[in-house]
Amino acid sequence: MPSAWPTASQLMSPDVVTVSEEAPISQAIGLMRTRAFHELPVLRRRKYLGLITFETIARRANLPLSTKVGHLLILPPVVTPSTGYGDLAEQLLASGLRAAPVADAKGTLVGIVSRTDLIREFPKLGAVGAARVETIQSPAALTVRETDRCATLFAQIRAIEDHPLPVIDRRGRLVGAVGISDLGRVLWRPVTGGKKDARAGRSIYDVEIGTLMHSPAVTVERGATAAEAARLMQQEKVSSVFVVEEGRPVGVVSQADLLGLVVAASAKGPSRVEDVYVQITGLRGSSDPTVLSEIDRLVATGLRHIGRQIRPTLLSLHFAPHANHRTGDATIEARLHTDRGIFYASHTGWNLLAGLSALMDELLTQIRRSREERAQRERRSLRSLDDTDRSADPDLEARLSVVGTTAAKRRRRRRP
Repeated sequence: MPSAWPTASQLMSPDVVTVSEEAPISQAIGLMRTRAFHELPVLRRRKYLGLITFETIARRANLPLSTKVGHLLILPPVVTPSTGYGDLAEQLLASGLRAAPVADAKGTLVGIVSRTDLIREFPKLGAVGAARVETIQSPAALTVRETDRCATLFAQIRAIEDHPLPVIDRRGRLVGAVGISDLGRVLWRPVTGGKKDARAGRSIYDVEIGTLMHSPAVTVERGATAAEAARLMQQEKVSSVFVVEEGRPVGVVSQADLLGLVVAASAKGPSRVEDVYVQITGLRGSSDPTVLSEIDRLVATGLRHIGRQIRPTLLSLHFAPHANHRTGDATIEARLHTDRGIFYASHTGWNLLAGLSALMDELLTQIRRSREERAQRERRSLRSLDDTDRSADPDLEARLSVVGTTAAKRRRRRRP
């Protein structure tokens, strides 16, 4: 990681908004809504205990709002003031959190650092921000319509944890976006037509998405750079932007995608399989541990083979389950960052594990083909340079011709 990159002490917010473990989750939701936070540190008599996140609340939507915050605690990574930018990016990605508390040597909470804090500095990182958005985007495969109900969002809670979903009209054109923070509005108070309607008595699952989406969605055109996307996120105070082509969403670039570039750029020296950062999105939280273990084995095996050809630094895998949500039915998108560029592969099939194995094989095939093509270009370049040198020196060309003729005569004499 470049030494000029900032540390947690330079990025963190020292004024931390906290909540007591005895507070009801309604209070936590209220603070998150008014302050636009996704996580809040939880204290017990000024002692730091953990985090309460909107995602954990959303997964337990049936809990009464009087439930105590302490029942929904998670333990996040705790970083120190000296933790570097690259390590911060990796820890936030690995934990899936948007923010992490910063503690001093005594364990005292001294601040909190978020993905937004890191994205604010992203355009200043030089070459890292030059990547084009289409090379780092995640597919916008899952969309919702304005007339769909919030029940759809709760069914796709894992998807909107990664980034907001695009909301499209009947013609498939982008009209808005809906994410975790928008969902908080119906958890706090059901709405109809954007207004509270106590008389309706409707379930929050029946509220139409069009009444709570934010519009217009924040977008960039294909060809924009990662640094431009980061500046737009900062300007519009959003965590992701949609990549559009002719008004239709073709991808989404999130804070996580930008931080993935940072993790890849931070890698140094020869990498082992254990050093390659693997980012997986789209898998449901209830996935079978046996399946997860097999995914880990297949990825490690594939990276080990790839590592013999090239140096991998970051592998992003996105699983998009088919409509029936069976484990074996999915489309898998892969993006592999290496010291020789970025490689992409996609596989759709009925068997998730077989598809992942085929995907890793496809990446390996692409890398081998790339190496062969590069070697051929180098040989052609050398031949071209050799030809240029000869034509520039006629005497040299004549001497080489004599040497070639003499050698041919000697070969003929040796024949029986």
